[in-house]
Amino acid sequence: MALWSGRFEQSVDEFTQRFGASLPVDKYMYRQDIRGSIAHAKMLGKQGVLSRSDVEHIEVGLLEIENQINQGHFKFDVNDEDIHMAVERELTEDIGAAGQRLHTGRSRNDQVATDTRLWAKDLLDGLMAENYSLRKVILRAAHKNYGVIMPGYTHMQHAQPVLFSHHLLAYFWMFTRDFKRLHDAYVAADVCPLGSAALAGTTYPLDRHYTADLLGFDHPTPNSMDAVSDRDYLLDLLYACSVSMMHLSRLCEEIVTWSTTEFGFITLSDSYSTGSSIMPQKKNPDFAELTRGKTGRVYGDLFALMTTMKSLPLAYNKDLQECKEGPLDAAKTLRDCMICMEGMIDTWTVHSHAMLAEAGLGFTAATDVADYLAKRGMPFRKAHEIVGELVLYCEKHKVGLEDLTLEEFRKFSPLFGRDVVGTLDPEKIAQARNTYGGTGHEAVRLQMHEASKALKRDRATVKRMRAKSAGTDTTAE
Repeated sequence: MALWSGRFEQSVDEFTQRFGASLPVDKYMYRQDIRGSIAHAKMLGKQGVLSRSDVEHIEVGLLEIENQINQGHFKFDVNDEDIHMAVERELTEDIGAAGQRLHTGRSRNDQVATDTRLWAKDLLDGLMAENYSLRKVILRAAHKNYGVIMPGYTHMQHAQPVLFSHHLLAYFWMFTRDFKRLHDAYVAADVCPLGSAALAGTTYPLDRHYTADLLGFDHPTPNSMDAVSDRDYLLDLLYACSVSMMHLSRLCEEIVTWSTTEFGFITLSDSYSTGSSIMPQKKNPDFAELTRGKTGRVYGDLFALMTTMKSLPLAYNKDLQECKEGPLDAAKTLRDCMICMEGMIDTWTVHSHAMLAEAGLGFTAATDVADYLAKRGMPFRKAHEIVGELVLYCEKHKVGLEDLTLEEFRKFSPLFGRDVVGTLDPEKIAQARNTYGGTGHEAVRLQMHEASKALKRDRATVKRMRAKSAGTDTTAE
């Protein structure tokens, strides 16, 4: 019989018991559940609600259950609805009445909410660490390929030459913003609901601040009804995962494009490619495509929970059981995709000559030619018009700007001199843009320095979080 069966004359139907059980998902939260229960027991002992002997037996019993689950020796019962009931049942069987006293001053509602917040913090900690690793790989690739010139695009049309490092660093900063979103979700989860009971608090003299400190939370929740029904922090987690997957998907789209025969900018390692069952020549960027495709499932996880939450009255409702599977799936999917992306970038071969060759095509020097005229006194709009006419002339004669003679340039403006040739070199065009945040060599060198500082700062953030969660007062490096 279930631990709550006293009010019932009949057992739950076998099908509805399976239908209502959350154990297949929340069994992954056993460590968090045991941490929460040990903290609750210690607090009850401190407040004189439990004897020292009961607290000691409870802690030893819970740690033994954790060890059994770690070793794969724990036997779940058919009547176990969730991990909380499974652990309490086993504890009571092992240590007797002391196990039955553990739930004093506590409801499954605040227990579940506490476990879920601890679990969310652990998921986010792992995601932030993986985000840090991915950005390290991107920055390393930017350093390794510093000086490589590629065409920059707008509307997927050749626009202006840029440093490949500059292009990669654009993704570095996207993932840096993702780190902040993950951290913000961590902060949102870092509040302790334990002691809120079912919805109204309890008559027992609980010290909720003590329990929050034991569990490494920043502070206890201020409202017991909100405490047991809030899942906003999981929405924050899912949103952060969704945006990060969107950024990964954008990068995957470029990897797929760059690795085509038409572009030939990169070649992926065999370890991150697959072949065809019928065409022996094929080398497919399957893992970039798969990462791109997995973005949809993470979006789905976000919208599923938003839909679940949209009409729930206060306080706890069984609907909230559906809050765990999506975040678990999204976090695992994002983590796996980041690991895959790290491997693709770290092992690809960059074809710098192919990139440079393309950087000079498509009239990518046109803006610099217009700037050339503007720097000689011509209004930029007029210069823009003249260079547009030059491009049209080139298209009609099937030549590039670099193929024109000085006499041909001067047909369009007498301001053109022999030095106009210097504006047509893709490397010089990229090198010249050294405003802050630009693609020039000096600007990108500064950007890489700032990226290194951002990584160091975020590494310190993770270390501070872990020290605080572990209850230590360690100053991050």
